[in-house]
Amino acid sequence: MPFESWGLIGLFASAFISSTVAPGGSEAVLAYLVSRHGHSVLELVAIASVGNTLGALTTWWLGQWGAQKYPAESLVKDRQRSLQTIRRWGAWALLLSWLPLIGDGLCFAAGWLRLSLLASLTAIFFGKVLRYIAVAYVFV
Repeated sequence: MPFESWGLIGLFASAFISSTVAPGGSEAVLAYLVSRHGHSVLELVAIASVGNTLGALTTWWLGQWGAQKYPAESLVKDRQRSLQTIRRWGAWALLLSWLPLIGDGLCFAAGWLRLSLLASLTAIFFGKVLRYIAVAYVFV
């Protein structure tokens, strides 16, 4: 595997991990790779967006899994903020899934409430793409 590919794999892995409940810094990896001008910006944004979306869907599936054992009503009141947001705005709230900490809660809540996978995927993906385009634009 060519050495240049390791940067793309690292970007994907960083984006995936950053979108789960684990901390990460995919924006910094993207900014570094964009500033090096070794890959097309479109390719970098696409890889970061797909990785980050798949990580968010992992959190969404964890929400679905958690809902099987614990109904939403069993949660402590202060833990229901994400659930209330998803109930009010539906999949549209997932456009904000890129926000640190808040986005993880929204994805988890969407899975917990069994929002449509297609609607969730679409909103998550567009939110992630727009965020990565903005980051890449700053460093082009």
